[in-house]
Amino acid sequence: MSRRFLTPEAQARFSQARIEAVRALGRLAQAHDCEFIVVCGDVFEANQLDRQVVGRAVEALADVPVPIFLLPGNHDPLDAGSIYSSPAFEHPPPNVSILRGAGVHQVRPGVELVAAPWTSKRPLHDLLGAAVSDLGPPSPGTVRIAVGHGAVDSLSPDRDNPALISVDALERAAVHYVALGDRHSTTSVGKTGRIWYSGAPEATDFDELDPGNALVVEIDAADTGAPVVTSHHIGRWRFVRQPFSVDGPEDIHALAAWLAGRPDKADTVVRLDLAGGVSLAERVRLDAVLDQARPLFGALDVWEPAGGVVVLPDEADLSELGLAGFAHEALAELETAGRAGDEEARDALSLLYRLARGAA
Repeated sequence: MSRRFLTPEAQARFSQARIEAVRALGRLAQAHDCEFIVVCGDVFEANQLDRQVVGRAVEALADVPVPIFLLPGNHDPLDAGSIYSSPAFEHPPPNVSILRGAGVHQVRPGVELVAAPWTSKRPLHDLLGAAVSDLGPPSPGTVRIAVGHGAVDSLSPDRDNPALISVDALERAAVHYVALGDRHSTTSVGKTGRIWYSGAPEATDFDELDPGNALVVEIDAADTGAPVVTSHHIGRWRFVRQPFSVDGPEDIHALAAWLAGRPDKADTVVRLDLAGGVSLAERVRLDAVLDQARPLFGALDVWEPAGGVVVLPDEADLSELGLAGFAHEALAELETAGRAGDEEARDALSLLYRLARGAA
């Protein structure tokens, strides 16, 4: 997965963390005596990826010490250019199975997966609902798990999407558990405790509520209640969005302390939402704080919404520059325009202040 706001160095580490997440899943499965792993779609970001990325992913999958079942999703569907038809998957590792067909797949006697793989990026009906609709009860002693991908109707705002998964159909289905992919935050769906999104094993964006997890699911075929589902955090990267009001030196100091106190900075992407009003000297100090912190983080993005941090020079700012002649006239014009709300004038005023102070 690529992220435009990452530097090449940070992107390389972000990509490697996603490969290592595969091995982390294997270690988690082994530690909890899991019989197998299912990945519910979007194993790959796209069907056309660099061969090196695919090769390293397959190598990591081969290191997983238990069987692993991969479901094609909307990013890696089983279309004409499917990544699962590439040379890397002509001879997949013996522990890796692609859930290529809709319907029941036997893991072993007594364990079934009911799969609903995507064959295009835009299916025209509820694939998982169709896969479970005509199922009779499982054989006595058999565990049956539905594996699907996509948005469920109870959480999606897009009511016109024909591929929305019906939660009601899943709750009525003759299965012990429903494993879902597509939503990057770990989420329980419905009221039965049997339907879950595991979420992405590594965080990908700021709007995710609980990413970076994997679910360990314990199912007893004889128990009609909900399985035991335990979330385990395995992700390394964090995406943090933080608002800050900046209205003076105390606020700038608090911001600097907050940035300094973030753990694992190299694996953290921060977006600061800044607003307030500062003097020229305080703006220079604020920019210095941000410039000092930026190289330490995976990425540090600063967003100043309409108005943002308004620079309002005070008398001390202007008098200490000691400007005369044309420079003083320019300063006066920029100050007037800046106070009237001209963003470009405020930026120019800050630049003039820094240059004048540097020359002094």
